[in-house]
Amino acid sequence: MTTPQTPEAVRAALHRGTAVVLPNPAPLTHVVAGTDPRAVNSAKGRPADQAVALWAHHPRTLTALDGVLPLTPGVRRLLAEERVTLLLPVLAAAPAWLVPATRDGWTMLFGARWEPVLPLLDDHPVLYVSSANRTGHLPAATTAEAVAMFPPEVPVLASTPTPGPRAATTTLRLHPDGRLDLHRHGAQDHPFPDAAAYLSHVRTTYLDGGPA
Repeated sequence: MTTPQTPEAVRAALHRGTAVVLPNPAPLTHVVAGTDPRAVNSAKGRPADQAVALWAHHPRTLTALDGVLPLTPGVRRLLAEERVTLLLPVLAAAPAWLVPATRDGWTMLFGARWEPVLPLLDDHPVLYVSSANRTGHLPAATTAEAVAMFPPEVPVLASTPTPGPRAATTTLRLHPDGRLDLHRHGAQDHPFPDAAAYLSHVRTTYLDGGPA
């Protein structure tokens, strides 16, 4: 079992290439993040080459992907404000650092940008991320759950628990023709009566009729 770590210790671990466990705002669960996708997968106890998501936390990263992914203003808002995980089609030759987040022509982006953890992330425009769970376990909802789940070599950022249920992010898929579907249920779509209602909300708010 590990122990909760200070922001300074977690920052140092990220600079070493170590995967770390970080909190998200309610109703999201914790995530495992790192500069090395193999370290993220190792922390989760799964094969080193398994796909991970690219953390869309840094504007420079998204700018570098203009023309590679369909990052319209609405898509950028969807990632930043709705904090979903989003599967996007690859439209052009991708940089090498995008490959770990890409499978079969689709790239996975994780959109949460929570102010308390941004100072730890900003030194690393390219970060890989996955839900904070070891294989066979549910994602950690609290620091205590993460500490109990992960081995000592995976630092867990200490955070104050907030009330309410937690779940991993909803994953959406945006097709090249503009169709949107729900790839995996999660925290964001949970309050809606069904997938169609949530997809309608997303389209109206971000993709079709939302503010520019």
